[in-house]
Formats: sequence, C-alpha cells, structure tokens
Amino acid sequence: MIIEEHLMNRRESGLKKLIQESLHIRSHVELLFWLQGDFQRYIPHEVMIAAWGDFSLGIVYVDIVSALPGVRTGKISSKSLTALMQSLFKYWLENSKSPFTLNVDKGIFHEHELGCIEANINLKKMKCAIVHGIKDFRGGHDCLYVFINATARILNRTSKMTPVFLPFIDSALRQLEHLPEQLPVVQVTRDEPESEFVDILSERESEIMLWVKMGKTNHEIGMILNISAFTVKNHLQRIFKKLDVLNRAQAATKYNRTYQS
Repeated sequence: MIIEEHLMNRRESGLKKLIQESLHIRSHVELLFWLQGDFQRYIPHEVMIAAWGDFSLGIVYVDIVSALPGVRTGKISSKSLTALMQSLFKYWLENSKSPFTLNVDKGIFHEHELGCIEANINLKKMKCAIVHGIKDFRGGHDCLYVFINATARILNRTSKMTPVFLPFIDSALRQLEHLPEQLPVVQVTRDEPESEFVDILSERESEIMLWVKMGKTNHEIGMILNISAFTVKNHLQRIFKKLDVLNRAQAATKYNRTYQS
C-alpha cells in the first residue's frame, strides 16, 4: 500500500512538473526538447503534427515537431498534408470529438511523398498514431494534433493522457510565432481592378466581405451575388491569404480596421 502511494505521488509530481514547464515554452526548440523529454512517458511519439485554421475551407497551417532527420516544418510540404489533416479532422468531429488511433501495417505515409528523401524514408516507418483536436467555437480557429510512432499500437494509457496534455500543448503553440515557411504567400493577379488601396481586395472580394460581416453563409452570399457557393469559397480563400488571417471572424475584424478606417 505504501509503495503504491509512493508511486502515485511520483507520477502526480511528474505530471505537475511537465504542465508547469509547458507554461514557459517560448520557442520551437524549447517545444521540441519538452516533447522529447519526460513527456514521452505519457505520450510516446516520434513525430507530432499540429494543424490549425479553417479545415472546411482547406486553409490550414501545419507545424511538424520531430527529432527525426528531415522531418520538420519547412522540410515537408504542408500542401501535401492539408488533405490528410482535413480528413482526420472530419473523422474526429464525427467521432464525438474524442481521441482516436490509426494503425497502418504498411505505414501511415506509405503512399505519400511529402518531403526530401531523408524525410520520406523516416515517415514511411510510422505505423500508428493517436489523433485529437480542439474545436474553437469562438474564433473558428480549430486545431488538430497527431502523435505518430513507428510502434505497432497505441497503449490505453496514451489514449487517456492525450486529452489531459492537449490543452497545454495547444496553449504553448499559440504563444510561438509562425516560422517563416508557415506564413501565407499573397499572390495578386495583375488583371484585378485596382482600388484606392494597394494590393488589397478586389471589388468582388470587398462585396463578399461586406456580406461576411453581416454573418451570411457562403450559400447565402452566392445567392445574393448570383454566383455559386464554391466561387464564394474560392474568393474567401484568396481574401484570407491577402489579409493574413485564418477565418471569417478574423477577416471581418481586420477588414474593418484596415480597409475601412
């Protein structure tokens, strides 16, 4: 009985220490060291993929944290991962927003070429993963986290600990600045009508933003402007990139502050 209590106290002490350490992470290097340290006792993994943004529109940012050679942000195409992250996020939503596991004998990335040769070799060894997310109802800034390992299965203990640690991982990442390769590249075509602002929204994009501010959906905006909801979605993707935002709420705020002042 005394031994069991001692072991329980040690586990609780270790858990509290890890949580406290997460509150002081200020760089991607510190995050890597934290994840590769005692954290591995609770959620063992070789690669962590963090994805955030508007999954419904496919405007998703990706951060890859790993000690494996070549497996890191900037070395792997985030565009190639976007479709996979969207699929996993959709499944997570349909799975009652509960953690779920992936077990693939041939390897999770066996059909994907995502980066340099070194990265592809290491990624194709990954056979299992645990996936969990955070739904942001206020800002629409949803997040998905995928912890990937080369072992054959996920332990029950890992499934239980993932919801415990995820809010602290999420909080730590929100305090880190984007890496240069994570920033969206704004591309403005030359044939767009110019306005009094330089490199900003076209006349059509401004129309769409006015209706977005009023809370209209893509379908409703399409009906108002006599265009398809798919066209509205494409316009919004370009608007988000131009404004350097991730969702409709952020776009409306920045549009008001920047282009209507």
